[in-house]
Amino acid sequence: MEKKRESTKDKLRKELRSLLRSMDFVSNNFLNKEGSISKNEFQLYFNIYQQLGLAWEYLGLQCKHWNGYKKIKDKEQVCRICGKVKGVDEFYYLIPKGGLKKIGRKLMPNSKKTFNNKEEAKVLNDTIDFHGALLNVDVHNSYKSSLFGNKEKINIAAERIVRLKESGIDCHIDQHLIYIKVKHTGKKLGKKKYGGFPWEIKRENLKKFPVIFDFDEKYRFLGLTILR
Repeated sequence: MEKKRESTKDKLRKELRSLLRSMDFVSNNFLNKEGSISKNEFQLYFNIYQQLGLAWEYLGLQCKHWNGYKKIKDKEQVCRICGKVKGVDEFYYLIPKGGLKKIGRKLMPNSKKTFNNKEEAKVLNDTIDFHGALLNVDVHNSYKSSLFGNKEKINIAAERIVRLKESGIDCHIDQHLIYIKVKHTGKKLGKKKYGGFPWEIKRENLKKFPVIFDFDEKYRFLGLTILR
């Protein structure tokens, strides 16, 4: 495994060095001599430089910053291999076609302050359509909001919320509850919506719920299965 990682690192280092030399060549021989070439030629080499820059972005996404960072001007730190600045957000994600896909890292609310609105309180709100399943991760700090048209604002608690939508099922997971909503297509539903614990529902009505509870010998809840 170590040999494979070293091989990947060495190969990437060589490719990046070669690419950066090409970028320097275009810059030093053409872009820094704007007056000595025609505008059309200058635009051509400028486009080549931009395309090389995109290739650098792509190669940089493969870098795991194995050799750490070095300090440059303005107290910034750059990777010793790919040259990317430490802590700067990427514009693209690079994920493998097979195996585990990993995007970003797990974020949580990071402030005790109550912000004026949700946009200011946002830590992350990102969505991906993954092979037909829609996944959204919403992380925010506490903020003030007016619910149901009320003039008085209330404080919305800081939360990390994960939502998954698949085939008419909407699963909502936050730090305090798990909520599952089922979309009934082609079925006529009642006008009112109710909620209650199992023991609050009459036994003859409880039989209409296609739910199987998982529990241990001490009747501690382990999970549930919903039949479709």
